[in-house]
Amino acid sequence: MTYKGIDISHWNKVISWKEVRDNNDFVILKAGGGDYSYNFIDPKFEEYYSRCKMYQIPVGAYYYCPKNMLTPDAGLFAAQCFLQLLKDKKFEMPVFLDIENTPKSMKKEATQAAISFCRFLEKNKYFVGIYSSDISGFKERLQIEKLSDFTLWVARYGKEPAYTRNYGLWQYSSTGEVPGIFGKVDLDYSYKNYPKIIKGGKFNGYNT
Repeated sequence: MTYKGIDISHWNKVISWKEVRDNNDFVILKAGGGDYSYNFIDPKFEEYYSRCKMYQIPVGAYYYCPKNMLTPDAGLFAAQCFLQLLKDKKFEMPVFLDIENTPKSMKKEATQAAISFCRFLEKNKYFVGIYSSDISGFKERLQIEKLSDFTLWVARYGKEPAYTRNYGLWQYSSTGEVPGIFGKVDLDYSYKNYPKIIKGGKFNGYNT
């Protein structure tokens, strides 16, 4: 079965959460991170999370990978920053590391950092995945063959991903329009019933 959803950050101005709920199966929120900041918190994360809970919309979160997250220790530190944002919350969708701007010449290092990030969150009972683009991300910036343990969320616009296989979510547009949100928004498909998997496995805050 295919589920449709959106991913948003403070750049998206939500007008009507009821309309968002009525037209989407899930929402994934930017929690924090940035090109050069490990500790940045998206200004709308807390508000948007509370609205998803209020309207009973299955919700996930992502952390934007800094460009210099290129060692296992850096990946661990980033995961610790992300964990602070996730604590005392419950997520029905996976939580993700968003990798877009690490150097292409450092695929091995970025991959090792990503694995360190994900393993730390797994130890803390989170269902974690990795987001990146089909070609410029998973092909050119990561060693995808080493990431098979994690859910993959792939961005490719206009047609289905061709390089990345066995992905769980597909971001198929960055210029979508959805009722309830002002301006363009990212559109996604999910191919698994993640709320059932996550609640059943007691991940993402459902173990407390």
